[in-house]
Amino acid sequence: MAVATETPFHVLAVDDSLPDRKLIERLLKTSSFQVTTVDSGSKALEFLGIHGEDSSPPVSVHEDQLEVAVNLIITDYCMPGMTGYDLLKKIKESTSLRDIPVVIMSSENIPSRINRCLEEGADEFFLKPVRLSDMSKLKPHILKSRCKEHYQQEQHQQSDSSSNECSNTTNSSSSSENSNSRKRKAEDNEEVLPQTNRSRHS
Repeated sequence: MAVATETPFHVLAVDDSLPDRKLIERLLKTSSFQVTTVDSGSKALEFLGIHGEDSSPPVSVHEDQLEVAVNLIITDYCMPGMTGYDLLKKIKESTSLRDIPVVIMSSENIPSRINRCLEEGADEFFLKPVRLSDMSKLKPHILKSRCKEHYQQEQHQQSDSSSNECSNTTNSSSSSENSNSRKRKAEDNEEVLPQTNRSRHS
């Protein structure tokens, strides 16, 4: 089947703990994902094309990264410096990255923390240790975001084509109006001339 030859989905895994990074990398690879691991939120943002604390959107996702675009980000919640929650907020604030699904992991089952992440836009919250069965929950989020992306692209293309059609229609209608007004003026002149001639003869 063609599915077997498809490019694997690319997941960016973020965790400051080396054992946890190795575990999530192994689970993702076992589930046929392509994996990139980083040990901090700031390094994740650098990889995604947002540098430092600059809140402005990146110029573009790295040119060479277009071939290995990130399809999903999975990050630990508790990390020094930038937490997983901070990373989530940065991603959702970026116009170019906000549609990438984000999954948060934590060893602490704190409902208020889980709800806060989900309200901020996280697609899933995994409790550590992450299991192989959790990996099956990732693909639906990736497919959903891809469908959304395709839909937005189609809508954008349709709006572009419709605006072009509108401008063309406006141009053609204005030119036809101009030609009609010219005809009317000519007809008016023709009607006026005979009347002036008659007045002279009488």
